[in-house]
Amino acid sequence: MLKKLKLNHLLAFAIAVIAAIMSMTIGQGWEPVVAQNQSQTQVQKQAQKPAEATLQTISLQNAGLQLQEVAQGVYALIASTDFPPVSPAVAIANGGIVIGSESVLVIDSFQNSDLAELLIATVKSLTDKPIKYVLNTHYHFDHTGGNVAFVKQNIPVIGRGVIREYIQSGKNNTNGITPPTVIVNSQTDIWLGDRQVRIERVDGHSAGTDLVAYVPDAKVLFTGDMVFNKRIPYTGDSDIRQWQGSLYRLIATFPEAKVVPGHGDVTDVTGLQAQQAYFSWLERSALEWKAQILTKEQVLEKFARVPDAYKDYKFQRLYNLTLSSAYEQFTRSQNIPLIP
Repeated sequence: MLKKLKLNHLLAFAIAVIAAIMSMTIGQGWEPVVAQNQSQTQVQKQAQKPAEATLQTISLQNAGLQLQEVAQGVYALIASTDFPPVSPAVAIANGGIVIGSESVLVIDSFQNSDLAELLIATVKSLTDKPIKYVLNTHYHFDHTGGNVAFVKQNIPVIGRGVIREYIQSGKNNTNGITPPTVIVNSQTDIWLGDRQVRIERVDGHSAGTDLVAYVPDAKVLFTGDMVFNKRIPYTGDSDIRQWQGSLYRLIATFPEAKVVPGHGDVTDVTGLQAQQAYFSWLERSALEWKAQILTKEQVLEKFARVPDAYKDYKFQRLYNLTLSSAYEQFTRSQNIPLIP
């Protein structure tokens, strides 16, 4: 009977999330951001529910996470799930751990407190040094939902810009999430004893709250959701032109870095270039739609099939959203006049 109840719970969860994603991807354009936000509410509520597994049984394996040592004392927790996840106990996004001689920085807190507690337990399995800070690379719930577990332990959580206001107002359905307690708005260096971590602002993905973290002595760059490695990116509140510019700067500034993306496997500069290529393809396509005077409805119908170049990407339920974003941001923008 217990097994049957668990199966029924998982089935109900899957049906609810699939219905939510369908409402997001079928909708048309920025008007559909309302429908999209409603669908993300359902995903977020499910993902933030306490996981079925108890803290005694939850593990990296059943959370869909793989611990990778990217460099000495620098670790990535890589989520392998597609979107939506099959259970709230399964992590959607990646996390990071940077260990210095005196303390630890954690990067992103996953989508709920159970997964955050698993992250804390993972740190304790690697070192006896205390967690000094948690960094939210941006405000989206799959990177901030576990903040509460750290704030309860009086561990400062760092964010950027209007991240507190967004979360406190429930923007993009972050209702109930604990916001960061420290705000940085310019380049900031954190020292974990003898190890430096440089935090830099970037723009384009999440409405002015994006941050990246670079570990100079290890040449490791944590990009947050500036990079979706072999995943269709979430563009619900993006500015794709700004995002493209940020990627160009990261490519030029960190050409030799190992890259831990917000979603997908650890990569290097080629992962940044692949993200850039996806946006360049979207922009070229949108300019063609503009030349053909296509409506958004015509675009979503005519180009509904994911191109072969991206057919193996995960998060394909977000594909239509990227088309809508490109249509709104490129076909309706004014042409830039040529300088005589």
